[in-house]
Amino acid sequence: MHPVSTGAPSPEWIGRAPHEELERGAHPLLPDTDPFYEPPAGFEHAEPGTVLRSRDVQLGFLGLIPQRVRSTQLLYRSTDHNGLPQATVTTVLIPTGHTPDQVRNIVSYQCAIDAVASRCFPSYAMRRHAKAVGSLPQLEYLLVAAALAEGWVVSVPDHEGPAGIWGAPYEPGYAVLDGLRAALGFEAFGLAADSQVGLWGYSGGGLATAWAAEVHQDYAPELNIVGAVLGSPVGDLGHTFRRLNGSYLAALPALVVAALAKTYPDLNRVIEQNATEDGLALLRRLENMTTAEAVIRLFRTDFDDLVHPPLEEILATPEVQYVFDNIKLGKAVPDLPVLIVQAVHDSVIDVDDIDDLVHTYSAGGARVTYHRDMFSEHMLLHPMSAPMTLRWLTDRFAQRPIDEHIVRTKWPTLLNPMTYAGMWRLGGIVARVVSGGRVPFRPL
Repeated sequence: MHPVSTGAPSPEWIGRAPHEELERGAHPLLPDTDPFYEPPAGFEHAEPGTVLRSRDVQLGFLGLIPQRVRSTQLLYRSTDHNGLPQATVTTVLIPTGHTPDQVRNIVSYQCAIDAVASRCFPSYAMRRHAKAVGSLPQLEYLLVAAALAEGWVVSVPDHEGPAGIWGAPYEPGYAVLDGLRAALGFEAFGLAADSQVGLWGYSGGGLATAWAAEVHQDYAPELNIVGAVLGSPVGDLGHTFRRLNGSYLAALPALVVAALAKTYPDLNRVIEQNATEDGLALLRRLENMTTAEAVIRLFRTDFDDLVHPPLEEILATPEVQYVFDNIKLGKAVPDLPVLIVQAVHDSVIDVDDIDDLVHTYSAGGARVTYHRDMFSEHMLLHPMSAPMTLRWLTDRFAQRPIDEHIVRTKWPTLLNPMTYAGMWRLGGIVARVVSGGRVPFRPL
């Protein structure tokens, strides 16, 4: 899949993107109604990664507690999964106390947006006064702050694009890489075109990070990406759909279907022909729910009760199988070092799917470190593996050999003393975030 080139001349506004200064106390509009998210006329003629407009914003933990961090949002030109131009937003955070003469590395942190509703986009959910209860990016801000505390600039892209197409192939990777292009080219951040870049995401964010790693070589080879951390990266969404249907997390595959039906016409036709009236109404309601709200409302929902004929017959149709195959990871082998983190006893993502992905990458020549954790569960492994992840990224930025401080493939994070040293530091960061204090960073 390659982006479509317009071949048209650039409009005069390109290179003079307007900037909005910080408006303290502002109550953010939802992305659906906020003019900031609307790209200017002719944006499709800009190069991917071009900043279309920017603004300074105030962040708030859970939307309530103001954060003392410099943050700027960039609307930039990117590409959808069909290779067509689109625009999306990234929120870029700058470590407090950084001076212009210090070398800056940048990490793109992909949140597990896991929803269609725009209130779950990190560019909205992380802002002060955002009404996004139940969105995962509000909680993941704690890990964004941990990356910030390392002294890294952090880019947090809306990787589902403006329509919230969760599960689409390629597009999340384009959004991540173009967000980095936008941040690297934004002079006020003090970054250079060859600044070292790291990628990090877990679950739905791990999926987006994996797409970025896979498309990097063809789409943005100029980016100096030194490593990517793929946490439980949803290797096969088709398997995950079957695994979670009827479970306490039945909402997650339903949200993916609601998103993909908006961009795969044949899938939408199959749904409209085979879903019951209640099933269709449910999918429409999902488009406005946060992740937690959907999980609560669809607790143990069996979609076999909302379709006719039986669900397995529908899943076996060529239209559905095409989508499942199209959105599966492993289309390309990453050309950069990757750390893959996965719990063996994960009730959300089947470890066998991640084993297969690791085999695909390794057989293709990728430099893979695989932490296959024997004790942790899906939700627990993300924070517990954060110290290991931060250390691995630090090693990549320091250009240490890939076999130095290599992560064990089975030793549980819960039994690693270094986990608790890292969690102690992470606890201090959490305390500062919750109290609205300044998050200090390590000297580089």
